[in-house]
Amino acid sequence: MTVPVTCHRATRVAGIDIFYREAGEEGAPVIVLLHGFPSSSHMYRNLIPALADRYHVIASDLPGFGLSEMPSPTAFEYGFAAFSDVVARFLEQLGAERYALYLMDYGAPTGFRLALAHPDRVTALIVQNGNAYDDGMGDFWAPTRAYWADSGPANRDAMRPFLSLEGTRFQYLAGTRDEARVDPAAWLYDQLFLDRPGAKEIQLDIIYDYRTNVALYPAFHAYFRAHQPPALILWGENDPIFLAEGAHAFLRDLPGAELHFFDTGHFALEDKAHEMIPVMRDFLARTLLPGNRNSETENDYV
Repeated sequence: MTVPVTCHRATRVAGIDIFYREAGEEGAPVIVLLHGFPSSSHMYRNLIPALADRYHVIASDLPGFGLSEMPSPTAFEYGFAAFSDVVARFLEQLGAERYALYLMDYGAPTGFRLALAHPDRVTALIVQNGNAYDDGMGDFWAPTRAYWADSGPANRDAMRPFLSLEGTRFQYLAGTRDEARVDPAAWLYDQLFLDRPGAKEIQLDIIYDYRTNVALYPAFHAYFRAHQPPALILWGENDPIFLAEGAHAFLRDLPGAELHFFDTGHFALEDKAHEMIPVMRDFLARTLLPGNRNSETENDYV
């Protein structure tokens, strides 16, 4: 088979240089991949060519992440409202009028805010370890909730170990069965950007702003119930950050959603892409290409 070529580009959005990866034919159904913390579009480096033979795939780095610009906090208000606005403007500049969203971790509240603002643009949702329910937030979140309640120096400093190399490595490996399947370059790449001067303070601001997403959970649920977007829920069931209960919770508001668990952790694509990609291609073919492909053909991809 011919492997699609991924192009690496940059564009200026709302005064910020935004880096993005893009592959596939213009005019094909668009899939937008929104990354999690502390990663970037780099986390989709293997998924993009696996979808781009039939879809126009776009994955950007959020401001302050990866190869996108990291403006000073005095020049850019880091938070999920701003992230959603930048992504919306970015997609408008690229001429993407309708799109499916792949949402992981930080990408989930960013994408759900985008869907709230522009529900007519969203053709489908693929949610991978991206939370929208209190059910998914267990004991891991106790220090973060303390920080949300009191953002003073003690609670802010308590979050710093999570930004260390060991904290990043933990996110990639916790819950995996075979660590040899996870490329160490992935967490080293992420840490390179976390270790830039000023980056950790920005990330602590973003962690504090995450509380605004929890406050919006009822609005996200109302969007699900009102619009019933086709939805595929993919979950690393051993994820200590977003628990499996959070995946089941989507079915309360999206009873037609398809739910699949994988024996892995938070960054499920790192070691279970070979299981996840056929499920995605089957879902996308039935959802975005009705009548063009049957599920048996898509399941034969990997």
